[in-house]
Amino acid sequence: MREEAAGPAAPAGRARWRLAALGGVLVLAVVLALTVDRPTVSLLRDRLDAAGPGGWLALVLGVALASLTPVPRTAVALLLGAAVGFTAGLTVAVAGGLLGGLVGFGLSRALGREAVARLAGPVISRRPLLARADRLLRDRGFLAVLTARITPLPFVAVTYAAGLTGVRLAPYALGTAVGVVPGSVLHVGVGAAVLGWA
Repeated sequence: MREEAAGPAAPAGRARWRLAALGGVLVLAVVLALTVDRPTVSLLRDRLDAAGPGGWLALVLGVALASLTPVPRTAVALLLGAAVGFTAGLTVAVAGGLLGGLVGFGLSRALGREAVARLAGPVISRRPLLARADRLLRDRGFLAVLTARITPLPFVAVTYAAGLTGVRLAPYALGTAVGVVPGSVLHVGVGAAVLGWA
């Protein structure tokens, strides 16, 4: 009798802990975004020159990390264009955006999907619009993610929200890969043109 009572409570408790962990990751991301110094164009150029080929990998990882925080991708792309030019900046912006989007999706899915399903499942089933939206994301994930990526929604919000829905990884990844290109082209291009790289 005691085992039966403990059984259902244990998954609900784990779901709450996972949701709390996701909340902690989000709080940490906000704190980092607000407290870490933002690099200047000249500082970024100097560090890339000093680091050699490993600097480019570090730059992609830095863009991916920034994608996990509320730092606007527009600012990152403008800085990339100004610092390294259009072609290199676009490559780094797209690669870093995709990597960050995949990591954020995975974190959100691992830490939050089960918790959200347990806590919000009854709410979703009572609200046909929410149930329909979740089905749309599951059934037409690529188009839904692509649409979200080319609209002015915050990148990080789309990333974490997608991980909480029924969208599958492959359509999410493809929608993100294609969806980050238009904004990256525009913003990296503007950044490159400002300092004469274009």
